[in-house]
Amino acid sequence: MTTATTTTTTMMKAIRLHAFGGPEVLRYEDAPVPALKLGEVLVRVHAVGINPPDWYLREGYRMLPPAWQPPIAMPAIPGSDVSGVVEAVAPGVQGLAVGDEVFGMVRFPSYGDSAAYAEYVTAPASDLAHKPAGISHVQAAAAPMALLTAWQFLIELGHDHPNPLQPQMHRPVPVEGKTVLINGAAGGVGHFAVQVAKVKGAHVIAVASGAHEAFLRGLGADEFIDYTQGAPEEVARGVDLVLDTLGGPTTGRFLQTLKPGGVLYPVFPLGYTGADEAAQRGFTVSATQVRSSGAQLVQLAGLLGAGTVRVAIDSTFALADARSAHERAARGHIRGKIVLTVR
Repeated sequence: MTTATTTTTTMMKAIRLHAFGGPEVLRYEDAPVPALKLGEVLVRVHAVGINPPDWYLREGYRMLPPAWQPPIAMPAIPGSDVSGVVEAVAPGVQGLAVGDEVFGMVRFPSYGDSAAYAEYVTAPASDLAHKPAGISHVQAAAAPMALLTAWQFLIELGHDHPNPLQPQMHRPVPVEGKTVLINGAAGGVGHFAVQVAKVKGAHVIAVASGAHEAFLRGLGADEFIDYTQGAPEEVARGVDLVLDTLGGPTTGRFLQTLKPGGVLYPVFPLGYTGADEAAQRGFTVSATQVRSSGAQLVQLAGLLGAGTVRVAIDSTFALADARSAHERAARGHIRGKIVLTVR
């Protein structure tokens, strides 16, 4: 294994914010290349996947309760999802070497002094997996957070960390032979959830706007509900499990779609008010917070490399144009993922 602890480059280009605000606070500027620590690798970044926590950070986590808002030292680099090439390896790393192509979700949900919107990022080796040879860096960077979210909600939690969203651990139920409804099915988490549920033997109902019907049926959706033509909770019945990728205060509406013993998973549970109704009707409502897992990405790399799970790219922007990427995200109606290209 090739081991190194330094790179000849000491400065890099990165997107940093010096104050919280809208997309205009994202600055493309020089920043120090982060220093390696024990158990980490330095990755020369080729592509960066954009996710909602990126703009939560940019806005100062104003949508979170004050007790949940982490302290952020300025200037801060956003981002967690990367694909690139290992540039250097610190002591204590096994299984990765200089020159390896890797992808992963770095340190999430914690926040450190090295993040993804940059030419280089340091990452715990345990957060990374080898990039599948059959997909590009853009596709690989688009996958980690969204695909791990779908996987950890629906298939395997994969860790034993306390759940900040509820007293009990989230425990996925088997989906084989079940009817699974995915709300927000065309988005990042949604389009992966459709495929994951289908691969695991579920009958999948996809909810999105009508423009996405052919796309979602192509990914394996068995049924499609166009929410612009009527409320999906008024259409769907007899559902075993709902994964609401949008969540929030309106997620309780999906309780009426469930059959007895049904399950609702809101990806964003803040504001949910249907706990009493769910308990009275014998439904389970559960959520979790996605966490970095190179081990799970190793499993998922096989599905990605074989094309069993496909990555949809909504749009790409150069790293220097991160502001435009965030403006695209703010317009909504995203099909798949938005990605920054670095080199």
